Amino acid sequence: MTDILSPNQTAVLRLLCDTVVPAVPHPDDRDGFWGRRATDVGADQGVLAMLAAMPAEQREAIGGLLDVLGAQGFQPAASQESREQILTTLSLASAQAAAGIGSLTSLILLLTYGATDAAGRNPNWTRLGYPGPVTAAPPPDEPAITPLRPEQDVDLEADVVVVGSGAGGGLIAGRLAASGARVVVLEAGHYRTEADFHQLELAAYQNSYWRGGPNPTTDLNVTLMAGAGLGGGTVINWTNCIRTKDWVRRQWADDHGLTDVATPAFDRHLDAVWRELSVNDQCSEFNPVHEAMHRGADALGWSFATVYRNWDSKRHDPAIAGHLGFGDASGAKRSTLKVYLEPAVTEHGARVVDGCQVQQILVANGRAAGVRGRCANGAAVTVRAPVVVLAAGALESPGVLLRSGIGGPAVGDYLRLHPVTITMGDYGTDMRAWWGAPHAALVNEFANVEDGYGFLMESVQYTTGLGASALPFTTAAEHKQALADYRNHGSFIGLVRDHGHGRVTLDAAGNTAHWYALTDELDARNTRRALEAQIRLHHAAGARGIRVLARGIPPWRYGDDLDAYIARAQRLPLRAGGATLFSAHQMGSCRMGTDPATSVADPRGELHDTPGVWIGDASAFPTPSGTNPMITIMALASRTAENIKEAAL
Repeated sequence: MTDILSPNQTAVLRLLCDTVVPAVPHPDDRDGFWGRRATDVGADQGVLAMLAAMPAEQREAIGGLLDVLGAQGFQPAASQESREQILTTLSLASAQAAAGIGSLTSLILLLTYGATDAAGRNPNWTRLGYPGPVTAAPPPDEPAITPLRPEQDVDLEADVVVVGSGAGGGLIAGRLAASGARVVVLEAGHYRTEADFHQLELAAYQNSYWRGGPNPTTDLNVTLMAGAGLGGGTVINWTNCIRTKDWVRRQWADDHGLTDVATPAFDRHLDAVWRELSVNDQCSEFNPVHEAMHRGADALGWSFATVYRNWDSKRHDPAIAGHLGFGDASGAKRSTLKVYLEPAVTEHGARVVDGCQVQQILVANGRAAGVRGRCANGAAVTVRAPVVVLAAGALESPGVLLRSGIGGPAVGDYLRLHPVTITMGDYGTDMRAWWGAPHAALVNEFANVEDGYGFLMESVQYTTGLGASALPFTTAAEHKQALADYRNHGSFIGLVRDHGHGRVTLDAAGNTAHWYALTDELDARNTRRALEAQIRLHHAAGARGIRVLARGIPPWRYGDDLDAYIARAQRLPLRAGGATLFSAHQMGSCRMGTDPATSVADPRGELHDTPGVWIGDASAFPTPSGTNPMITIMALASRTAENIKEAAL
């Protein structure tokens, strides 16, 4: 990989790695943490490997940035302080340079603290208090299905072709196959079983996440995380099961024409999904982070709930559950893959093609006629079918419609993200955040704080790589100190039901681009309310320090003025360069409704302008759910499957 960059560029990259994670003198360094640099764990080689997989123009841009750094005096002879100042000065001078430096810095930190050796270990984990993956998982089941993986162009015929296999697409495929329809499922990701999941962070991002893991919106404002693989996000999500709220159901019925959603008819779908997924609250043990959340909520008089989860209690092990965002190695997760897709194939004859990116929907005489896709090896897959279910996720479904020239003017509009802010509390003791289900508890006091909109407070899965890369810092030594105390921290998030929206477009290569600015006044108020609530929750729980994941704000320490700190946090810009915003819930970009000018599909789920094409994923949401959306996606998909059977089968 030495030819990925020029020798001078490679030298600057290696120096950048060791500037971001340098050796720092420290009187107590028994495990070598303070003296260990990024290159000591191979972060430079990891960056080069990732550059090798990037398009040539992106590699050239990175190379150009490294050339500029070298020309600015970013050399071994310069002191650590001088190199850090060069990075700061260049970032302030150029937004493009700031984005490039920020991306490289995040990648270096992700690799330094998340990458593992051949034995599945990282030497920094000892200091972080992370024991690493659990090796005593139950024996994995044999693969239940064998996907089709054509080596040359192939034409298939079906009654229904389903594009995408996540919470919506997987359920619809299962429902329709069980009713006797000939079903073909096309999935861009790959089929993986328990034997493929090793509970390692970077491997999970590369193999089971959209675009290889945390990925910023095109405008850099929000970091997106979505599943990619057979079963979609249900294979790597955190199993938080929440029924659709009444006020959301009324809004969908009254404002968007989904009249039955506000009636017991929709309860039937919610109940069926709840039962089929074996949802229960018996596998939600609290780790010290959840205990702190409960303690703080009680002190403040706020409502608090134990989370219900789609998890098999017979296979449950809380030590393994803590890694479920990297793929469940125990077989306990009741994912769409397990519950609907595998039976669709083994019991009802459905066929699955994985590793196939759908390029367009075929239309004949104004109606659906099938789809065309392409596998990674170049083989073209054409499926002829009179019914197309588009369920590629809210980030990709609009791309398929845009490339196909159907769907109307609202395609890609009304993208909702449930933007999330993050805070960390320092509790002065090992929080063992890696143990137990990440979502075992939530505070729902503010779910409907203004006009049907508000926020939830939840916890997050423990990560070393992503956690390290998300921590803002001024100096490398300051960042290293924060990581030295990492085990003592617990994280809360504020998940906002967004009133405003973003958009999905296509770039010059025909790939989806995502745009989202948190500028809606109600969203800004609720995000700032969420920041205040998170800070007060940490404080009430006994945190001795509180850190907002944002640039430009130092941590609060015990004895500081809490109200002044909250006021400062609420002044943070809610965009790139300010508060760090994440999204694991993407919705609404092909939404249902009565008006073809502002919606893509009618209230039943079928495209306004192309009969036979149905929307089967979260992109169909008229507005965001305001909760972890899996149960809502699946109940809506169950409804859509019934509508398809009535209309077309």
